[in-house]
Amino acid sequence: MEHRKSAEPPRPGGDVTEHVGYRLKRAAAALRGAMDTALREHRLTVPQYACLELLDQQPGLSNAELARSTFVTRQSVNVVLRNLQEAGLVSRPATTEHGRALPTHLTPDGRSRLDAVRSAVYAIERQMVEAIPEQRLAALLADLDRMAAALGS
Repeated sequence: MEHRKSAEPPRPGGDVTEHVGYRLKRAAAALRGAMDTALREHRLTVPQYACLELLDQQPGLSNAELARSTFVTRQSVNVVLRNLQEAGLVSRPATTEHGRALPTHLTPDGRSRLDAVRSAVYAIERQMVEAIPEQRLAALLADLDRMAAALGS
């Protein structure tokens, strides 16, 4: 019988719920649940909402750019965009004159739907942010960026 050596936790504390990764996942799951609930009333999913927000800020993004920015695969973003297009919320040309990337744009209905849902999503973020003392928010954001960079993202 082989004896396995126990791995040392990244920081002291035997309870897995004390690990940073667990706490990050718990916060992300809480955010996702709250957003799912708010967006369902507007017939949108989190990836669809993310695409609408990004296209409002950067019209003409390609599928690959949207996939990277929404943290989903290119295959998944294709499904998301197809559903948004079928709902009349985005438009994409059937072909493009330059390269293979098809630029995506919000339609007037897409902009209207985004405007309608934005206040609900921003209220969720405000609720999260208000739980943190204002003077610590910039440090938290910088720490989260450093953690992502440490893992190559």
